[in-house]
Amino acid sequence: MSNITPDDGFPLPHLPPDYMSPPALRRPLSALFPSLSFYVRVFLVVRAAGAKAARGEYTAEDWIGSSLETLRALEYCGVVLEIRGLEHLAHLNGPCVVVSNHMSTLETFILPCVIQPHKDVTFVIKEDLLKYPWFGNVLRARDPITVGRADPRADLNSMLKGGAERLGAGISIIVFPQGSRGPSFDPRHFNSVGVKIARKAGVPVLPLALRSDAWGVGKIVKDFGPIRPQLRVRFKFGPPLSVAGNGKEEHATVLRFIQDNLASWGIDAPYCAVTE
Repeated sequence: MSNITPDDGFPLPHLPPDYMSPPALRRPLSALFPSLSFYVRVFLVVRAAGAKAARGEYTAEDWIGSSLETLRALEYCGVVLEIRGLEHLAHLNGPCVVVSNHMSTLETFILPCVIQPHKDVTFVIKEDLLKYPWFGNVLRARDPITVGRADPRADLNSMLKGGAERLGAGISIIVFPQGSRGPSFDPRHFNSVGVKIARKAGVPVLPLALRSDAWGVGKIVKDFGPIRPQLRVRFKFGPPLSVAGNGKEEHATVLRFIQDNLASWGIDAPYCAVTE
């Protein structure tokens, strides 16, 4: 695998197709107190980014930079990140819908520096996230598609409409079709909304399997769980899928890709019937 040269400068141009964290980035003091070190650094990153976004000055390049700083904060603590298959994204013409499992807060912070250098991108998010201090300003600056989860039908219509608008403008979308994030994976709660958005807009689906439980889920506040350097972070992109017919076959392919990779990484990912 290729490595980025250890460097504290931001932003770096982009991650290579296969990335592994350089061991030289680990800092002994940060590794000794990983959670404290990480959250202090990320608080400063989010505060600065949020203030800039509030002034209407937060750009796509700033988003990449903030994301890379968060990636580095993890690596300083000794967390190893392994990212594979990025060539599937880099070689894809036009926008796409990235469909992924959702394990922790980590992917929301790290995916911008992985995807944005190749394609303009935004998220489908819960509208409650826009209320977070500073972080909500950052998300708002990236024009996300928001859902409330009180009315599933209204949320689906919002995602289809918003997805068509953004994809039509050349902006790719990251979708986490699970009901909520967590360390386990239940395919019964992994719906086909990502495939539906892609089918309506006439763009491909790009599967993404990830393991991100190095950033744990908090007991009191879910976003602030322990940082566990002993757990490797893994992202793996699969080949793009053109959606044909009702998209059922493509949804099954995405699901199997995620299940196979999670199983290879030691995460329980049972094979069973899925929701539509």
